[in-house]
Amino acid sequence: MLVASFPADAFGTNCYVVATAPGEQCVVVDPGIGVLDRLDAVLAEHRLHPAAVLLTHGHLDHTFSVAPVCGARGVTAYVHPADRELLADPGKALSMDLNQLFGGRLPYTEPDDVAELTDGATLSLAGLEISVDHAPGHTGGSVLFRLPAAGSRWDAEQVCLSGDVLFAGSIGRTDLWGGSMPRMLTSLREKILPLADDTVVLPGHGPATTIGRERVSNPYLLEVAASGDARPAGPRRGL
Repeated sequence: MLVASFPADAFGTNCYVVATAPGEQCVVVDPGIGVLDRLDAVLAEHRLHPAAVLLTHGHLDHTFSVAPVCGARGVTAYVHPADRELLADPGKALSMDLNQLFGGRLPYTEPDDVAELTDGATLSLAGLEISVDHAPGHTGGSVLFRLPAAGSRWDAEQVCLSGDVLFAGSIGRTDLWGGSMPRMLTSLREKILPLADDTVVLPGHGPATTIGRERVSNPYLLEVAASGDARPAGPRRGL
């Protein structure tokens, strides 16, 4: 399995490209702001052909380039229905400060072809079998994408693209539209903690990590594991 990634121009959002091998079809995950040139370079370097775009959630820093990526290749964008409306109105999920920052200055269009993700579904795309876990909290429609790591550079059974649910040492913020700390804690307890320790976590921002590393060091997971609940334990990230 081939996984390539690079940070977007804004917010350091990680854009991922996943394929079974060079020269094959691929999926693009979370194409954010200012990624088009670098995405084209990655696709050309590995001779890849996008079959779909997967969105971990509907925030603008993860979705901004979805329409041009899909439109140029005639492919479908996949998003959870709880975040579907953010593809039409991404400003809804921005704080006042961010709305003032972006207000009308970033041209955005909705992709033509959108398919909805379902909790527990398995997507068969580009020769990959991708499991979908609905993990609300950062947004109402946040999801995890899991797939087997066989043939990858990691000695692990699976890879988890966690979006802004889980980061190395932290979790996504829950104070924007659609966010909920109680739902985030439930997602951490029911969707993150049951994963195997060697699961490689590829987050929406920052470096890769593993479930085992986060289980013993992430303050939010430590609190959830200890008490089934968590108090604010440190800075959170995301848009």
